[in-house]
Parts: sequence; structure tokens; C-alpha cells
Amino acid sequence: MNYILKLILAITLITLCLTKITFSKQINIIILGDSLIAGYGLLENDGFVKQLEKKIQFTNDKVTFVNGGVSGETSYGLRSRLNWVMEDNFDGVVIATGSNDALRGISTITIKNNIDYILNKLKSLNIPSMLIGMRAPENMGTQYVTSFNEIYPSLSKKYKINFYPFFLLDVALKPKLNQKDMLHPNKEGVKKIVKNISPSILTFIESIKVND
Repeated sequence: MNYILKLILAITLITLCLTKITFSKQINIIILGDSLIAGYGLLENDGFVKQLEKKIQFTNDKVTFVNGGVSGETSYGLRSRLNWVMEDNFDGVVIATGSNDALRGISTITIKNNIDYILNKLKSLNIPSMLIGMRAPENMGTQYVTSFNEIYPSLSKKYKINFYPFFLLDVALKPKLNQKDMLHPNKEGVKKIVKNISPSILTFIESIKVND
């Protein structure tokens, strides 16, 4: 009996030590995208990345986010700079690209190929990734909108990765939550986006710990 109790105690101590090690590890995540990520028109602390980091760190202060947004960038631009961006070490990558492609009417086949390339590259590097979906403006026509909106769920299923359907959920086209251009969220709009997306981000973080 004493042997069994000692064994249980030993296992418990080992488990506690491993848990402590897991939660003490710093997790560094880069968020790649365009002006929606870069924080166009906003102070740094009011932008998406900093607001998200502040909210997530209430739950896990070992997680930091790097702003990898470039204003005006298309999916091809992100594809082109991916190699040198990934020269730094990151535990996870969040991809949020395509909104500028849609505004320019770029072929949905081209957009899909670009994002597919990005996700495939990250997979080959064995880096956990998460995809955030975008939606095309309705004035682009039904066929284009349908084809564009299908890109993100399709690729998330192909690569079996964490997925959040629409970055601007509950914010798009709402004057009180957007800047004057009605394309970029204001501080309150970003706050709404962060509130909506943070559960999905936390799930992604947990998957990184599992794969660590």
C-alpha cells in the first residue's frame, strides 16, 4: 500500500512540474496581414495586435504578439515576403490577408493560390498556423463574392488549421465602429473585433501548447 501511495505521489509531482514548465514557456505569435492588422489610422496601442495582446494576457501573460501587418498589401505581397519574415523564430502564425485583393478585383483563383502557398510553406516549416477569413464587398457581384468567400473555409479544411470566418464580424459598414473611410475600424471597432476573435485565438494558443 505504501508503495502505491508513493507511486501516486511521484506521478502527481511529475505532472505538476510538467504543467509548470508548459505554462512558463513564452509563446511568440506573429500576425501577418494588411492595414487591418497594421493598425491604419490608429495609435499603436489602439490597433488590433496590441488590443488583442492586452486581452489575451489577462488569461496568459506568457503570450506575446508581433505586428506583421503591412498597409496596402495583397496576398501576393505577403507570399513574396514570407520567407524573410519567417527567418525569425515564431511559435505560431496568424494569417489575415485578402481584403485588398477583393477591393482590387483580383482573380479569386490567384488569391486562393497565394494563400495556399503561404499555408503550405508554414506547414513545411512545421509552424502552427491560424487563418482569419475576409469577405468581398457585395458590389463585386454575386459570382465573385461567392468565389472569394469560399477561399478561406476551403483552405482551412484542407490544412486542418484553426479558423475564424470573418475579421470584421459585427463591425463592417457600421459608422460608429469605423473610421471615415468605412474600410478601417476605429478604436471601438477594434475592441469589438478583439472581443469576438479572442476565444478562437485562445484555442489556437492551446493547440500550440499541445504541439509543443
